[in-house]
Amino acid sequence: MVREPVQVYLASDDSALLARLAEESGLSKAEVIRQSVRSYARAMQRESPMLRFVAEGADAEWPAGLARGHDAAIAGSHGKPGRRPAGRKRR
Repeated sequence: MVREPVQVYLASDDSALLARLAEESGLSKAEVIRQSVRSYARAMQRESPMLRFVAEGADAEWPAGLARGHDAAIAGSHGKPGRRPAGRKRR
């Protein structure tokens, strides 16, 4: 694995925190930073609106046959076919 060097400027309190985390964990400061980046990425994925939508959909109760009849289900959710809201003309 090729590693890319990165330079980071930390405030003194963040630098002290990093040093303490490295010492307590027995890891290098670089490894603490690498693990922190990965942890942050996982946390961001959980906060993704699309992932939240998928998770909510997985827990929902869906009508039988919805996958096969999704076009009809969508069309039915918008009212009767061929009808337009008042004031709208066909082009």
